[in-house]
Amino acid sequence: MKNVTIVLEERVADWARIEAARRRTSISRMVGEMLAEKMRHEQGYQKAMREFMNLKSKKLRRSSAEKFPARTELYRDERRLRG
Repeated sequence: MKNVTIVLEERVADWARIEAARRRTSISRMVGEMLAEKMRHEQGYQKAMREFMNLKSKKLRRSSAEKFPARTELYRDERRLRG
């Protein structure tokens, strides 16, 4: 564990005290949990972005004379985009 000092506006500090009491925890633990959740969210987003960017591109048509596929055809296999 690492100790840090934070500076809050008075009204934010008041809200934090009340919220921490409502959750039956300390402001320190509550802030730590909020930051940990934010970190997990950011890491999940970065992982999803890397996976999406690593998808193989797919030609939409074989020649310039061929029509583009219908939207339903493009999204038929939605698992490709959702993992």
